[in-house]
Amino acid sequence: MTKIRSDKILLAIAATGLIPIALSYGLMPEKTLNILYKINVDNINLKHIMRAVTGLYFGQIVMWFLGASYERLTRPALYCLVVFMLGLAFGRIASFFVDGIPHFLLIVYFLLELIIGLIGLKFILEHKHKI
Repeated sequence: MTKIRSDKILLAIAATGLIPIALSYGLMPEKTLNILYKINVDNINLKHIMRAVTGLYFGQIVMWFLGASYERLTRPALYCLVVFMLGLAFGRIASFFVDGIPHFLLIVYFLLELIIGLIGLKFILEHKHKI
């Protein structure tokens, strides 16, 4: 039986978890963002931006699934994961200070992004020490 590495499991979990978030942002933003966060999306430009963000998210999802599936892509996918997750987390930290405390779900996203990003960074650093 093949042992699945923890870094590949992290990539698969992150990719799977990001799918519903990506869809909530871009599939029907005028409905889902209003239901989830009370954001009124009635502007074509905002819909366009949200769908572009969804495309960005799905690009990451594909990369993470490839990294979970193919050994030669695991490390590059981990770098993508860490940059993506910690980039979002640090952006949210800035928003906490500048804008205040957002909706509870966005705080949960922040915690998950920070934790997943730090775990990914731990895997990258552990791999560097093995070389």
